[in-house]
Amino acid sequence: MKTVYYLKTCGTNRKIMAPLDLSGWNLREIKTEPVTEEELDEMYKIAGSYEALFSRKSSQIKARGIDVKSLKEEDYKKLLLEHYTFLKRPVFLTEDKIFIGNDKSNLEKLNAFFGNKS
Repeated sequence: MKTVYYLKTCGTNRKIMAPLDLSGWNLREIKTEPVTEEELDEMYKIAGSYEALFSRKSSQIKARGIDVKSLKEEDYKKLLLEHYTFLKRPVFLTEDKIFIGNDKSNLEKLNAFFGNKS
């Protein structure tokens, strides 16, 4: 199933999603319906690491005094399951593709996937 994991209060997420035809996609608001371990493992299979899914911009890093440089894969997984802000968003997941976050190269690939020219 094609799923978008996003945060509805995030303007960047809304801006990225707005021009896309998301009919047929499962929209998952991660604050109200957190990512499960099974879903995270599905993302991991395509992304190749939990670190790739981890947001280094999460306010929880500073709040918890986390030294990101010392984290191992299992630490990333644990944190991703603990708090929704650790997930880099939005995440577009199909059976064999994943688009993570809002960096320029990811958005170009995402738009190409949807057939958008922007």
